[in-house]
Amino acid sequence: MKPPAGLSWSSLGSLVATAVVVRAALQEVLPPEAHGALRALLSRAAAVFAHPTDTVVVHEADANGVPNELYEAAQLYLGARCLATAPALHLHKPHGVPEPVASLPDDHVAHDTFRGVCVAWRSQRVDQASAAFSPFGGSRGFGAPGGFGLGGRQQWCLRLEFPRRHRDVVRGAYVAHVLAEAAALRLKMRERKLYTNNPGMYCGGVGVMDDHRMLWSSHAFSHPSTFDTLAIDPALRDGIRDDLLRFVRRRDHYARAGRAWKRGYLLHGPPGTGKTSLIAAIANLLKFDIYDLELTAVGSNSDLRGLLVSTRPKSLIVVEDIDCSLGLFDRTEKLSSSPLSQDADQSEEHQGFPPHGRRERISLSGVLNFVDGLWSSCVGERLIVFTTNHVDRLDPALLRPGRMDCKIELGYCKGHALRVLANNYLGLADNDDNCEAADNDRGRYEELMGEAERLLEEVHLTPADVAEVFMGCDGDGAHAALQKLVVDLNTKRLAHNCAVSKAAGGDV
Repeated sequence: MKPPAGLSWSSLGSLVATAVVVRAALQEVLPPEAHGALRALLSRAAAVFAHPTDTVVVHEADANGVPNELYEAAQLYLGARCLATAPALHLHKPHGVPEPVASLPDDHVAHDTFRGVCVAWRSQRVDQASAAFSPFGGSRGFGAPGGFGLGGRQQWCLRLEFPRRHRDVVRGAYVAHVLAEAAALRLKMRERKLYTNNPGMYCGGVGVMDDHRMLWSSHAFSHPSTFDTLAIDPALRDGIRDDLLRFVRRRDHYARAGRAWKRGYLLHGPPGTGKTSLIAAIANLLKFDIYDLELTAVGSNSDLRGLLVSTRPKSLIVVEDIDCSLGLFDRTEKLSSSPLSQDADQSEEHQGFPPHGRRERISLSGVLNFVDGLWSSCVGERLIVFTTNHVDRLDPALLRPGRMDCKIELGYCKGHALRVLANNYLGLADNDDNCEAADNDRGRYEELMGEAERLLEEVHLTPADVAEVFMGCDGDGAHAALQKLVVDLNTKRLAHNCAVSKAAGGDV
């Protein structure tokens, strides 16, 4: 090995010896304080030639104790994206979440890459007094000196470190990326809810309380219905699914067209045709909450508006049996002598209103404004679903496009629906070579299925009726269940034919 050009071994040795002597002399002559100042000076000189870094400090809460959404989002993002190979992490399992959630522990570092920029997240504790200033005013809030509860404590913070030359990328795009990813993760992890409006939670018919929890009571939503288990026509099923998925992808399209991001669906058909199952399948497909609105428990149009604006995005607002809830019948018909109108008048007297006067009742105008008025645009990404057994009774104004954008008729059980129900309840599938029918007597199974399909063209039976037959034969085998269905269908056909013959004989 040769020494650098222009230097000999002897001159290099002399240089090293001189450096050692100078270092020893400085230690003997200079005090310890001078040593620290000299080291700081040398560090600053080295930083001039290194790439400078910027730091963004994200506190857990502000000076008033208000939680920082960015801190929560960053911890959720890091736990899902950056801690797979971390030597240490925190695990927390919230109630209703299927899997534990990871977060960055104190005094640990996680690294991430975004658009080719390497960033580092560092978790640490800081004094409460150094928390970020609250832009919402007040210095004596939660956690402020002389405030409540958190005064004098420490809180966590995250330090985001990155090269200064990439400041615009990190502050402008990376932070937004973290928030968006965290929102998607939170939506995936959350426990979905089934809400219903609380009766009596109104302020004298003038308005409603702002607290969502006061207006709506909730329960965990865990309905098993999916689009694969729906006993409806395959073309109709696929069309509904495509329409829903297109809706959730078209936020920008709705904004560009100047329309509120919502869509209305009217499900109509005889009882037992699967309207409720379809609603549950829609909620499961889109991961939406359900607000089951009971109109008869709402006292006035203003109360209805208050309930509407208190709902949250990514939700289904459902009004089942809209024709039975209120007098929203066709105004072209005369209702003065109708028993339904008399019942509506009588029910008004039993609404539990204050004795000092009659409150305003919900009107057709109030429901129309609820569906597509100005107040309907206050919450985005929302579906409004009405169900009815008698679509012909509803006022045409309620059915026009823009209010009910998609009208879906669910009918009686036919061949395709029968095969779906057989697969759901009997464990059969057309392409399943290991099913019981294939092992025992596939030909007999197809014979019974064909006979049932032929009879369903003549006899009106709902999917709920067929499901009840299959449920009653649970454990008896597929052949026994289909045989029982064929017998029931033949019995109903004979009864129908007899009724028709008697009617014809009476006319003669």
